[in-house]
Amino acid sequence: MVKKSREKFKIYKNVFDEFTLSTLFRLSSQRHFDDLLMPVMIGKESNVFLADTADDYVIVKIYRLESCNFNKMYSYIKSDPRFMGLKNQRRQVIFKWVQREYRNLLTAREKINVPTPIAFRNNVLIMESIGSEKPAPQLKDSLPKDMEKFLKSIIDSVGDLIELGIVHADLSEYNILNHREKPYFIDFSQSTSVKDRNAAEYLERDMKNIKRFFAKHGVQMDDSVTENLKRKLLNKTEDSQNQR
Repeated sequence: MVKKSREKFKIYKNVFDEFTLSTLFRLSSQRHFDDLLMPVMIGKESNVFLADTADDYVIVKIYRLESCNFNKMYSYIKSDPRFMGLKNQRRQVIFKWVQREYRNLLTAREKINVPTPIAFRNNVLIMESIGSEKPAPQLKDSLPKDMEKFLKSIIDSVGDLIELGIVHADLSEYNILNHREKPYFIDFSQSTSVKDRNAAEYLERDMKNIKRFFAKHGVQMDDSVTENLKRKLLNKTEDSQNQR
């Protein structure tokens, strides 16, 4: 059985290094998933696959160890106070990057729609597949029927994240899914603490991306929305400092 389980990963030898294949085997042997079925997304830093389990489908996100820009990753994570003292070493940065995404998803799911994180190991993260067998489309590929209502839901979700102590920091039509006319935020690897010295800058960039996308489709977002969220961020940061 073990030999058979190892055999099924040989087809990925031209895609992943031996270390990653070993990590995938370990997670599979722990029954977090069975087979990688098909790629869902090929990004700059990671490959995202749909996988099956005995009962359902999951997403397996695999960060590339050799070709990802770990220096860029380090520039984002080093200002996150939750990861102070992290050294600029390739594997250590990538592994913490995965851990941060898992941790952010666990927190975010308390208030907003996100994939439930299931497990992580080294450079691999496993999470719920939104939409199950057919993953939900990105917002850029599936416009909601009620754009204004969808925009309001996004804004409310950004505010809820701030209440939870998080700024997404990479929010756009690429990292929001439209599942049954509701926004689901994904890709929380860059998401950082509100205590991050760059949090306000990241928040402003997020909302600029959202404003641009919806304006392109005829829905305007008032500048006061961003200013109100920035005030909320400032208040949250001050409250956190006063509680110390």
